[in-house]
Amino acid sequence: MGLLVDVADGGTPVQLTKGGWPPHIAVDAMGGDGAPEAVLEAVRLLDADCCRLVLVGPAAQLRDRVPPGVRVEDAPEVIDPGERPVRAVRTKPDSSLVRGLKMLAEGEVDAFVSAGSTGALLVGGALLVGRLPGVDRPALPGPFPRPSGGFTLVVDVGANADCRPRHLVQFALMGAVYAEAVDGISRPRVGLLNMGTEAGKGNQLVRETHRLLEQSPLNFVGSVEARDVFGGLADVVVCDGFAGNVLLKAAEGVAMAVMELLRRELGGGPLPVRVGALLARSGLRRALSRMDYRDYGGVPLLGLNRPVVKCHGSSDARAIANGIRTAIRCVRGAVPDRMKAALSELTGGKLS
Repeated sequence: MGLLVDVADGGTPVQLTKGGWPPHIAVDAMGGDGAPEAVLEAVRLLDADCCRLVLVGPAAQLRDRVPPGVRVEDAPEVIDPGERPVRAVRTKPDSSLVRGLKMLAEGEVDAFVSAGSTGALLVGGALLVGRLPGVDRPALPGPFPRPSGGFTLVVDVGANADCRPRHLVQFALMGAVYAEAVDGISRPRVGLLNMGTEAGKGNQLVRETHRLLEQSPLNFVGSVEARDVFGGLADVVVCDGFAGNVLLKAAEGVAMAVMELLRRELGGGPLPVRVGALLARSGLRRALSRMDYRDYGGVPLLGLNRPVVKCHGSSDARAIANGIRTAIRCVRGAVPDRMKAALSELTGGKLS
């Protein structure tokens, strides 16, 4: 038996809240720096038939501004990014983020999308939506672009700074399920982020995780270095959230530095250099666009009972629209159900 199970009816989603297709997607209208304008514009960018949208936020601000067919769920409170996540979730039950998660937990919608507080979304997702059996902690994946095309999925990129080996094994399994169900990668290659490729390298956490992954039914390809994340040696790379977040922020910093360096060198040099830059502009633009987070929009919090998609806090309309499309793919691929089945197989049917 393979680790990753097939979905019935050629990938058609199961157990939709209203039955049939399209799915119902709730969107946090007040989450993110550009809310609610970016969310309202994102709705206009979507194909009207792709899903049934519910915008969660203050009805007084939204009701007269939404396109026909879009429902508004009144939620007058807003969770600010600087608030303590646990306190915010418990004291603001009428916030757009908490109300959207409750709708998902109660089966009113099939997925929830938010560009709001990551901490509040993680806490609220675990408390209200609930974790899958066998998952100790939800994880946050991050797609890293490869020059050759496609992405490498890194799990975790910031949700869990302190981890044990079993947590990393769970992250690896959830990342592999997501890569197969949503990205269509058969038997995803799983790598372990390390300071070298040798099995004996790394700290105690990495060495013990390496041993457990070798014993797992995953397609484990061994340790990979940070530079290999962009080289395509693995489809999924697993690490604790501290290392993953450092990797993510370093990659973002390098990308910004390279773009600024190109701008300075090609924009202010001698005439032949400026002419060459002008001729190469379209190619450079295409190359740099591959590193634009707006193209994938958002990532799901892996390990929850239902799909919750987190968009970047500075998401514009294009990014949020793509985040909604990610939520639709998670529903279509029945990602939580597949993770539950894979976790059950990994543990021999003994889930806590």
